[in-house]
Amino acid sequence: MMSDHILEITSDNFDEKVINSSVPVLIDFWAEWCGPCKLLMPTIDKIAQDFDGKVLVGKVNVDQHAPLAAQYGVRGIPNLLIFNSGKVEEQLVGNVPENQITDILNKFI
Repeated sequence: MMSDHILEITSDNFDEKVINSSVPVLIDFWAEWCGPCKLLMPTIDKIAQDFDGKVLVGKVNVDQHAPLAAQYGVRGIPNLLIFNSGKVEEQLVGNVPENQITDILNKFI
């Protein structure tokens, strides 16, 4: 379930929403069956609200968009990629603490 602050990113809208974004982008690669992904969801939702307007937050379902996950070397999930100016700047794997994610995002805003 997506919140109002989180975009559903697909193979079709990836370039428009992520690569061409004028603000940094946090992408959460996840799957419905992934327990740690569900644990991370409230953290991602809070970050999306806290950084609203400064960072774009999106989710990619790896089961529905496997080629996109493969393109970015996503093997384990949850997998967070932080894009800035269309390039991957950081990658975080697993149930990462909120402060670790926000510290990195703050470097790009």
